[in-house]
Amino acid sequence: MISGYLRPDGRMGIRNHVLVLSSVGCANAVVRRISQQVEGVVGVENTKGCGQVGKGIETMRRSLVNLPQNPNVFGTLIVGLGCESTRPLDLAEQISRMSDKPIRAIIIQDCGGSLGAIEEGVRAARELVAHAALVQRIPMPLDKLVLGTNCGGSDATSGLAANPTIGLVSDWVINGGGTVLMGETTELIGAEHILAHRAVTKEVASDILRMVDHLEEDFLSNDIDVRGANPSPGNMRGGLSTLEEKSLGGISKGGSHPISQVVRYGEVPSKRGFVLMDTPGYDIESVSGMSTGGAQVMLFSTGRGTPIGNPLMPVIKVTANAWTYRRMRDNVDFDASGVITGLATMEEQAALLRGMLVNVCNGELTRAEALGFDDFTIYHGQEYWCSCEFES
Repeated sequence: MISGYLRPDGRMGIRNHVLVLSSVGCANAVVRRISQQVEGVVGVENTKGCGQVGKGIETMRRSLVNLPQNPNVFGTLIVGLGCESTRPLDLAEQISRMSDKPIRAIIIQDCGGSLGAIEEGVRAARELVAHAALVQRIPMPLDKLVLGTNCGGSDATSGLAANPTIGLVSDWVINGGGTVLMGETTELIGAEHILAHRAVTKEVASDILRMVDHLEEDFLSNDIDVRGANPSPGNMRGGLSTLEEKSLGGISKGGSHPISQVVRYGEVPSKRGFVLMDTPGYDIESVSGMSTGGAQVMLFSTGRGTPIGNPLMPVIKVTANAWTYRRMRDNVDFDASGVITGLATMEEQAALLRGMLVNVCNGELTRAEALGFDDFTIYHGQEYWCSCEFES
């Protein structure tokens, strides 16, 4: 039913990208120029990469190491400046120890400047693209699929129909042996006790509660009223009244299966099934973290409408607001308003969405892909709930 590209580590991708990745913000312009000149390349710009300390730099380095491991990536070219704290050659060596995928690295200072780096980078990227073109699609078992889920611009219809429809598709993926990621820790507040009851072990339940509790404690210690910003003005105009109401609707994206694991931002799950990732509520950072954690495709619910995409994985936009679907056809892929209007059952809607997911996995472009929308930002905040250290 689904086809994909086999990778050396046994995982499979539904896209066959060559990634050009900056190790530091100073290299972003060079990454952009290389990506513009080579067809078949996706560029990812890292806004930081130097001058960071503590857990923030651990999160960033973990993300930079794991991003090239995403199954949708054939091979990676790292572009660095040469004096940053996240050293590009060390980064490439660490990545190569984790995978047999092609990995190259260039340093702007060693190339004599930007123009020399662009020239060398274009040459290296074209070689990688030529090798990637030799890889053919083959049948892909559903247990190879990692599905990301996210909300953005939610309204009352999101919790009533869009998120539960996604939840049924999530159950289908997990029933087939696959994995579903759900994040946005800020929007779990008020529903964490429900999720904890679904944990497979007491340890996982403890991780869920600790993750949310520490986030709330951080807000309180900094005199921040999270409910002053969440629900957002758009959420409230769309009919959402409280953060708890938003959270209860949001968690339905994950379906009905037990929670098998909680992972840090950008971490690759070691368990299959339903997995929580500690991501912020900001959509671009949340989606980016799931692509870094290995998701090949995402179902993204939106009541008000949003245009964002991702450079590595297709983002399928789902709305249950018929007005939004008509108004934002440039950006929204699937109309899930049938349940609200009485024209379809939830199961019928989920079957149609599942068919779209299969088609996208097999190469059909989402609206965001067709428009070339490639939003990406690594979360640079602190991690409080997890006591484990970054493993290099």
